[in-house]
Amino acid sequence: MSSTNPDYTGKPGNPGPWNTGLCDCCSDVKTCCLTMWCPCVTFGQIAEIVDRGNTSCFVAATLYAIVGLSKWGFCLSCFYRTKMRKQFMLEKSPCDDCLVHWFCEPCALCQEHRELKIRGFNPSIGWHANMDNQQGVEMAPKVEEGMNR
Repeated sequence: MSSTNPDYTGKPGNPGPWNTGLCDCCSDVKTCCLTMWCPCVTFGQIAEIVDRGNTSCFVAATLYAIVGLSKWGFCLSCFYRTKMRKQFMLEKSPCDDCLVHWFCEPCALCQEHRELKIRGFNPSIGWHANMDNQQGVEMAPKVEEGMNR
């Protein structure tokens, strides 16, 4: 399986590294700006992909905004980092997921968003549109010249 497949989980029992570092926020300026000004949207996009469409971006973003007002938003985002790491067999890096989110919430959200993009997802269009795009690419019939004469 390729790493762009949403079901890719790496080699069983052998976690691999993240594709970008925690502090590589500026390598994707669009995601960095979105996260700095509206982290609830970045979180919502991540949650929808990680939950495979069972949670909508809107619901996750709203929950993050509400919980974030109490300064406990990092707990919610920590849970999704752990879930994402398990799905893609990623290392706990640079430390425990909750510590990463407690000390570097924006950087952690940016890293997770970049990871999804590198793995072939477009977080801004949601889970279902990503699956439709993937099926469209895989199932497109090959048209040979001369067949329609």
